[in-house]
Amino acid sequence: MDEKTIKLLDKTFILAAVLVVGILVFFVGQILLQNKSVDLQNQNQVTVSGTGKVYAKPDVALVILGVTTQAKTVADVTKNNTDKMNAVIEAVKGLGVDEKDIQTTNYNLTPTYSAQSAPSGQGEGGYTMPYIPERTMIVTGYSLEQDVQVKIRNFTKIGDILSQATSKGANLAGDLQFTIDNPEQFKEEARAKAIAQAKANARNLAKESGINLGKIINVYENYYPIAYNTSIKAMGGGIPDSAPVPTIQPGQQEIDVTINLTYQVK
Repeated sequence: MDEKTIKLLDKTFILAAVLVVGILVFFVGQILLQNKSVDLQNQNQVTVSGTGKVYAKPDVALVILGVTTQAKTVADVTKNNTDKMNAVIEAVKGLGVDEKDIQTTNYNLTPTYSAQSAPSGQGEGGYTMPYIPERTMIVTGYSLEQDVQVKIRNFTKIGDILSQATSKGANLAGDLQFTIDNPEQFKEEARAKAIAQAKANARNLAKESGINLGKIINVYENYYPIAYNTSIKAMGGGIPDSAPVPTIQPGQQEIDVTINLTYQVK
C-alpha cells in the first residue's frame, strides 16, 4: 500500500471519528437541554388544592339477609334452604321492595364433618393394647348458606323488613348501610366548592408571595364518597312476629371532593 493511500485512509478515519463525536455531542446536548427545560417548567409552576364538602340525606338502605340450614343430604339441605329463602323474599316483596332491588350475593354449599375414633386392637400374647384414639373425619351432612342484598328505598319499612325476614327464617340480618343512589349531583356541588376554594387559595398565595399566576395547566380530582354502616345484626333462629320493630335512623352522608389546580407562574 503506497503512502498516498495510507494518508487518505487516515484522513477518512479522522473525519469519521469527528463525525461520530459530533453526533454524540449533539444528542447529549439535546438531552441536557430537555432536562433543563423540564426543570425550568417545573420551577415555573405552582399547585394549590381545595376541598368541597356536601352533606346529603341518603335515599337508599342496603341490608344483607341470609339463611343458613343444615341437613344430612344435599337434596334436603337445598330444599330446606330454598323454602326458607323464598319465604323471606316473598315477605320482603310484600313490604314493597321491587324484585330488581333483591340480589343474591352468596350461595355456599359445604359438607359438615365429624371425627370418628378407630377401635382399639390387641397386641401380641393376647393382651389388649391401650386405647389410642385415631380420629378420621367423615362427612355427616351438608350446610348451605344463601345471602341476598336488599335495597330499601322506603326507610319507614326498614324495621318491618328486618323483623319479617327473620321471622320467616332469615338467621342473618345485618351489614345495614345507607347510601345515595345517584350521588353525581352532590359530587358536582362538592366539586364546585373545591374549585372555588382552590382558586381562592391560589389568589392568596400570589398576594402573599408576590408571584404572578398564569393560566391553569392541570387539574386533578380526588373523590371521597363516605357510606356509613349501621352495626345491626340478628343471628339465630329468627325473631317472632310479636317482637318490637327496631327504629333505624339514616342520618346524613358526607361527600368530599378535593381539587388540585396547577398554575403557570409568569
